[in-house]
Amino acid sequence: MDFNPSPLAQQMCDRLNAFIDRYVLPYNAAWYAAVQAGDYPPPFLEDLKALAREEGLWNLFLPTLRDDEPGTGLSNLDYAPLAEAMGRLPWAAEVFNCSAPDTGNIELLHRFATPAQRAQWLQPLLHGQCRSAFAMSEPDVASSDPTNLQTTVRREGAERSGAAGDTLVLNGRKWFITGAAHPQCQLLIVLCRNAHADESADPDSHHRHSMVLVPVGTPGVEVVRNIRVLHHHAPEGHCEIRLHNVRVPATALLGDWGQGFAMAQARLGPGRVHHCMRTIGQCELALQLAAERALERHAFGKPLSEQSNVQEWLADSRIEIDQARWLVLHAAWLLDQGDAAEPRQVRAQVAAIKVVAARLQQRVVDRAMQIFGAMGLSPDTPLAAFWTWGRALRLMDGPDEVHLRTVARQVLAQARAGLGSHTAYFTTPEQLAAPPHLQA
Repeated sequence: MDFNPSPLAQQMCDRLNAFIDRYVLPYNAAWYAAVQAGDYPPPFLEDLKALAREEGLWNLFLPTLRDDEPGTGLSNLDYAPLAEAMGRLPWAAEVFNCSAPDTGNIELLHRFATPAQRAQWLQPLLHGQCRSAFAMSEPDVASSDPTNLQTTVRREGAERSGAAGDTLVLNGRKWFITGAAHPQCQLLIVLCRNAHADESADPDSHHRHSMVLVPVGTPGVEVVRNIRVLHHHAPEGHCEIRLHNVRVPATALLGDWGQGFAMAQARLGPGRVHHCMRTIGQCELALQLAAERALERHAFGKPLSEQSNVQEWLADSRIEIDQARWLVLHAAWLLDQGDAAEPRQVRAQVAAIKVVAARLQQRVVDRAMQIFGAMGLSPDTPLAAFWTWGRALRLMDGPDEVHLRTVARQVLAQARAGLGSHTAYFTTPEQLAAPPHLQA
């Protein structure tokens, strides 16, 4: 396996980095100033998006494209280094229409939307004309187990004709819904538990959920607040949303009734690769900042770079970042194999990278903050925000413990399949008493 960037990926990465250096990075301070002044999104963002599209740096994340879908059609493996490059500047992904949660929502609509849903929602998202949010997690249950979800959807109307109903009614509460405070957010993809009348029809708890497309302005949709993550306040929002008798037409159902859980799982694989590679980009930047700081800062008569413990921190960070990158690239490669890859292996690998990336970010950024001293705690560097993101990542898209359980199940399944095949490595008294005879 060769995980070095393909010629196409290298070319795209060079173009992306040049674009970021020339056009995006000079606006970094202006972006933060605009956000602090409440001017979000900043007016120059649309100009940057238009320029990125003209340069062919648009929708870089979607591997398969239809004729009417703009983008580059890069594989997951080829897109990975581009996600890493964008991750160094947390707001850069929006310039290239590669922001979460839009990327995952676009993939869902690309795979499961009806022609009408594609026209109403997918095309505007692909062209950067609106934003979206994915509403799954809830405050009152452990959302790491989606079968716990309490937000309900019920069918209403057309009972006499025996049809499924012409209206969907949603009730519940969601929170930490990323992107819901963005002024351009027009769509919520809501994961709901099917109403009680339907639960008895299917005893399988993984077939009791459905996804519903809910326009943000629908009566009964209330964005209660934008929740801070630690002390970090994301302008696009991690919102609490209340759904009270929200009524949408039955045509707003995404995919099949009862297939919401399976669709959510299908959405997560590429999205986690994107998250992890952006995280690695932030870790790379943190390491570079730390190394430069160590060269410039003196303590006890010599540069920090000559302190043995600082050298060890830098070396550990370098090794751990490289290890994580190869693991994530392998996961991206597995996703690109499609049906040729063993599904359990893919799930375990995707779960593993989520744990590795989140833990990596906290370690690498923590070392960098220690090298920077008090400045590392301030907003003068991106380190404090990076650390906050790393800590949140250990809960986002499922906590570490859930992903570790997935990996452990794969390990145990392999052991179960080969149970007893490794006894030759034992040296019990019985084996020592009866050594095998060599056969001529």
